[in-house]
Amino acid sequence: MSTPSASHSFFITGTDTEIGKTFVSAALLHAFNAHGLRTAAMKPIAAGAEYRDGIWFNEDACQLAEAANVHLSTEIATPYLLAEPAAPHIAAAQQGVMLNIGSIVDCHAKALQTADVVIVEGVGGFRVPLNATQDTADLALALNLPVVLVVGMRLGCLNHALLTAEAIAARGLTLAGWVANQIDPKMRYLHENIDQLQLYLSQHYQAPLLGIVPHLQPASASDAMTYLNIQPLLAGAW
Repeated sequence: MSTPSASHSFFITGTDTEIGKTFVSAALLHAFNAHGLRTAAMKPIAAGAEYRDGIWFNEDACQLAEAANVHLSTEIATPYLLAEPAAPHIAAAQQGVMLNIGSIVDCHAKALQTADVVIVEGVGGFRVPLNATQDTADLALALNLPVVLVVGMRLGCLNHALLTAEAIAARGLTLAGWVANQIDPKMRYLHENIDQLQLYLSQHYQAPLLGIVPHLQPASASDAMTYLNIQPLLAGAW
């Protein structure tokens, strides 16, 4: 069993919004937990929060916190918790907030001090605007983390996946691996699409397929964990 000699951290991005990025991130956390590692999770920018019992909650951030075994304060895990369920630059403007990548980098450094593995989930896809000049790709670059790509398996995913991989490489970042998440239970030619992606992403980016997560009902991140192979992430010299 490979274990990290120092804290590992991964930036989780997706081919789009609503493709199971949080679900797969939680499954990865469960997988690292099963290896006896201390895990922490960050959702640095969360748009869409509910006010309950005097506290703002975001469903994605809560799901990640529940999957991790190291507790981070909300100020570190989600420094930008925005009420409006909209693109982050819009939600931030609604609250008069400026999204500061440097603040997120500082929070990430604190998270690394507490855990063996830190999962950082992005917001939306890889090029979602954060302000007038920066997007989530700039965040990933500032964090300088290997990237795990969650591909929502549905019609159109080939184009979205290859464009995202190209954007990751263009920033000089490493595509550490990818996960095929079957969000459309009736997708035709599912395995033919996966085979094509596996061939292309392996040849051009040396990015391994970390797992194929079927359409699970009910959706359970702990069950999804069993479909993932995290050994390439643990073995990588990040």
